Amino acid sequence: MNKFDRQSHYPAASQSLPEEIAAELPAIPPQVQAIEDAPSLAPPVPLTPAEVRTILMSLLLTMFLAALDQTIVATALPTIGREFQDVTNLSWVITAYLLASTAVAPVFGTLCDIYGRRSMIVTALSLFVVGSVMCALAPSMPVLIVARGLQGLGGGGIMPVVQTVISDVVSPRERGQYQAYFSGVWLLAGLLGPVIGGFFADHLHWSMIFWINVPLAVAALALLLPKMGRLPVYHRLRKVDWAGGLLLMASAVVFMLVLTWGGHKLAWLSPTILAMVGSAVALGLGFVWHSKRADEPFLPLPLMGGTVVPYGLMASGCALGALIGLTVHLPLYYELVYHLTPSEAGLGLIPIAAISTFGAAIAGRTMARVKHYKRVAIVGTLIGTVAAAVMTVTTPSLWVLMALLSVFGIGLGTAFPISVVSLQNAVDRSQIGTITGAMNFFRSMMSSFTVAAFSAILLMVLGADISLAEGAHGAVSGIAEADMIHAFRFVYAAATAMLACASICMMLMEERPLAGPSRNEPVEMAE
Repeated sequence: MNKFDRQSHYPAASQSLPEEIAAELPAIPPQVQAIEDAPSLAPPVPLTPAEVRTILMSLLLTMFLAALDQTIVATALPTIGREFQDVTNLSWVITAYLLASTAVAPVFGTLCDIYGRRSMIVTALSLFVVGSVMCALAPSMPVLIVARGLQGLGGGGIMPVVQTVISDVVSPRERGQYQAYFSGVWLLAGLLGPVIGGFFADHLHWSMIFWINVPLAVAALALLLPKMGRLPVYHRLRKVDWAGGLLLMASAVVFMLVLTWGGHKLAWLSPTILAMVGSAVALGLGFVWHSKRADEPFLPLPLMGGTVVPYGLMASGCALGALIGLTVHLPLYYELVYHLTPSEAGLGLIPIAAISTFGAAIAGRTMARVKHYKRVAIVGTLIGTVAAAVMTVTTPSLWVLMALLSVFGIGLGTAFPISVVSLQNAVDRSQIGTITGAMNFFRSMMSSFTVAAFSAILLMVLGADISLAEGAHGAVSGIAEADMIHAFRFVYAAATAMLACASICMMLMEERPLAGPSRNEPVEMAE
């Protein structure tokens, strides 16, 4: 008899367990796995290169929709204000979209991990299209503002969902290259948006800036949905912590209103602003308190810790904040110091906005080839920091400033693909949507904070009521050129500090190996 033979000649059904074992059985909790959480019996069939291209093209088109809508509306605002005879509330057309899109970014990211990518991309695009149609048909300014908020709900969901789908399609090592393509889409939308918006407003009708979204969204869905069934499934159906999500969104909306109104509509130390700050803090603390006690919190707080996530979030937020902060304020500097026209000042933003895309492309391609991929972002952000420091201590000519801004843009651009891929690579597959939504949320908050901070710096140094919407006219037209140069030294210094912070965070962030094929064997970068 060997060890695999039965040790008793009695039938198994007639034997009973010892009493001590039988008494313990009812106390053992049953371990039952939900069928939707069970692993697939067969591995998913890899996507063909043609299918990957189709999915990426549809994602690029989807991203273009969200990016275009943030720039195409601006040039049509005067026409909209004249038609509705309401200029007072015109800023809410931009603010409503910004508030809604920022608040829902973490919501869509988390729901991607619960209900899946397909349902969330359909939901985001549907909200965006419905909001666009309502904007085009709006009979009054209040209706337009509400419709813009609805459109913002969809637009804010597009970014995290698209980035999450990319993580399902390509490996972490290859992902950085595609992040650079999406940076190019933002650049293209930023350049075409004002031109298209102005053309529609002048030669057709302002509603066309919203109608154009409908065929583009339909085309994106027609390309994407047939291929979505081929994607691997990583989401896990679970209970949604709606209370935590509402607390987080409410805190974000109030904080964004503080940054939007503070220093412009209301004084920073006014009772209303102070009360709103207190409310935002209270709602944020309530979110933290609730998350610690929830069984499955909306945004797990432990996910925000570790040796990768906090540093990746801070590096990405600081880099984008410095980019947006300078992009918003540089036209004012160009017009007053170099006496450029508004259109020329807009072209002057190309070095910082466009060249940053090349930095992202360099970092993305480097990730696919080298082992220590993090070093390209460290070197890039350090070079950008030096360029910003030179702008702080010198008063360069226009062309030298353009060159310095180009170097600054390339440097900060390297931080974007490295941070995105590092964050997604540091969490479980079932949490990629959550961390991607949190990253987009933190980026938006940092961008809004930086714009408000740079405006506050100029306001304190110049001692004037600056209205960025007026450009070099109105209240700022009487500011001396030397005073503006002096004030912008502090703005450049703040940008230098932010990019230096991004570089330090990249140094501190753990560099984990990336899965996926490399075109060559991983090589060591020069020490």
